[in-house]
Amino acid sequence: MTTITDPLHSIPVRLDIDAAVPAFTKALSHLDTTTTRALDRVGFPVALRELVRLRASQLNGCSYCVDSHSSDALTAGESVQRLMAVAVWRESPFFTARERAALAFTECVTLASRTKVPAEEYAAVADHFAPEEVGALLALIVTINAWNTIGVAARPWEPTLRQ
Repeated sequence: MTTITDPLHSIPVRLDIDAAVPAFTKALSHLDTTTTRALDRVGFPVALRELVRLRASQLNGCSYCVDSHSSDALTAGESVQRLMAVAVWRESPFFTARERAALAFTECVTLASRTKVPAEEYAAVADHFAPEEVGALLALIVTINAWNTIGVAARPWEPTLRQ
């Protein structure tokens, strides 16, 4: 077993995805922009978007995305306390029923290979969001899961510690 003695260590890049398949990352960036426009169109709260991105990134184990979306959530006005509670949102009193529905749907879709997104899970989110909002939320979850998959598989980006 190796013990890391220095407080900071580098995670080596496996693949520079932007250099390897630039058209793909450009297309994924376009998908991200399209998703953001859909969220804007339906008035989906910016802070909740970041909590959704953060929760999916936690589940997928994408260090870069957890760092990025934690920072983005703070910038969007999210509190440190709520941000830290996202990992245990089911046990936390800090989230509204609507936010809980979004986080539950995020988990269910992110883990779709296991959950198969059952009808009752879809109905639960549909109780709190209009169809256009559910569609935008689904687009957000699919998009962040794509970014997470790249981040975990290729490790093309490394988070940097902010002082």
